[in-house]
Amino acid sequence: MKTIGLISANYQGNRFGELTENRTLASLPYGGRYRLIDFALSNMSNSGITTVGIIAPYNSGSLIDHIGIGTPWSLGRKNGGLFLMPGTVYGVQAEGTRFLLRDLLVNQDFFMRDNADYVIVTASSDVYNMDFRPLIKYHEAGGKPLTMVYTKVPKGEKNIGFFMDIDEDGKVTSIKKEGKGWSNYFMDCFIIDKKFMIDFLQWFKALEHMDMFEIIMSNMDFMEIGAFEFRGYLGKINTAKDLLKVNQDMCDYGVRNEVFCNPERTIYTKTQDEAPAFFMPGSDVRNSIISAGCRIEGTVENSIIFRSVNVGKGAVIRNSVIMMHGDIGDNAVLENVIADKYVKINDGVKIYGGDEDTPIIIGKNQTI
Repeated sequence: MKTIGLISANYQGNRFGELTENRTLASLPYGGRYRLIDFALSNMSNSGITTVGIIAPYNSGSLIDHIGIGTPWSLGRKNGGLFLMPGTVYGVQAEGTRFLLRDLLVNQDFFMRDNADYVIVTASSDVYNMDFRPLIKYHEAGGKPLTMVYTKVPKGEKNIGFFMDIDEDGKVTSIKKEGKGWSNYFMDCFIIDKKFMIDFLQWFKALEHMDMFEIIMSNMDFMEIGAFEFRGYLGKINTAKDLLKVNQDMCDYGVRNEVFCNPERTIYTKTQDEAPAFFMPGSDVRNSIISAGCRIEGTVENSIIFRSVNVGKGAVIRNSVIMMHGDIGDNAVLENVIADKYVKINDGVKIYGGDEDTPIIIGKNQTI
């Protein structure tokens, strides 16, 4: 059965400060060399899905610059390929909302003009490596028009989004916004029969201001919904705290190996050519990721350092994320900081008032 993909990127949230003032969450840099949308695109491509649409926001400049025509993900094609589609102006700001019905209605021609049987729909800000082919087979065998992907989480681990109750036959019996104890957490990923998607949009078009799953949550008695469990790593990014933690997760060998080291499911991104990182005598790097083009003279601990960052002599960076082309002066100290691109920290400046729950955010091009 033919399957196409749709990625929702027209959502923002208000917990990232200056990091998302001029870019969508989907194009936030991640892991030293990637953007968050790379994971959704790579999962689609690695699963043999060759027609993918992206619902983009009004501030999609950085997103368009990054994805281009989709060549890194083998989506630069004459037949199918990558479709960049406009979302409604300003998208939606409500926490946890990912699939605004208005966005789907505006772009329903994407479904109608294709002869696909199924559509896999995902958010664009989650870090995980998943083969969608078992999901497609499970959905086809289950016979239900919609199958939601979930993962098991302990109480309190994920506090923004939807949780599901599932019966012994694998049917979703309820959807709610809170989980108790070990819970079934909706991963903002689902597969749906194309015909059912088109019908759904017509049934509920008067509720276009709502998230698709808020509508489903109130109409469970009239719908058959299946559930598919994902048992791998999920890096869910809803807040600046999540962004710092999920970046630091890449320092864990097991997580890094699962997400990036499967030869059959490579995570692709826009290629940037840089010289290897250079570590000066006296530098000290522990449990960190240092990207190409960096020059390290100071100390880096539990941190992610993106391309072409200079860390001066005597500088100390702990529990932080420093994005591309940063310049950290001699004897500067940064702790629990997320610094955007082209940030310059002058010699001797100390920034360590934040913590892991509330990291300090430094906006793009700032000099401190």
